[in-house]
Amino acid sequence: MITKERKAELVKEFGRKEGDTGCTEVQVALLTERINQLNAHLEKNPLDHHSRRGLLMMVGQRKQLLRYFEENNLEGYRELIKKLGLRK
Repeated sequence: MITKERKAELVKEFGRKEGDTGCTEVQVALLTERINQLNAHLEKNPLDHHSRRGLLMMVGQRKQLLRYFEENNLEGYRELIKKLGLRK
């Protein structure tokens, strides 16, 4: 679970203006944070298949958002990936 403070930090860092939670950059950053937390949870609880399903759904949603962002703003997409450390 993402705390309110952490969510506010992510919105401030990736948002275009204050309180901008709807832009693609913020949505991808929030999903990445939740995915990383679930990965840590699944390392400790390998038999938690319900959480694994949720993780796979979030990964798919993030993939769709990144594909959309890449098509509409290639330079912003490259910056976002570099900031989040998604690809090497």
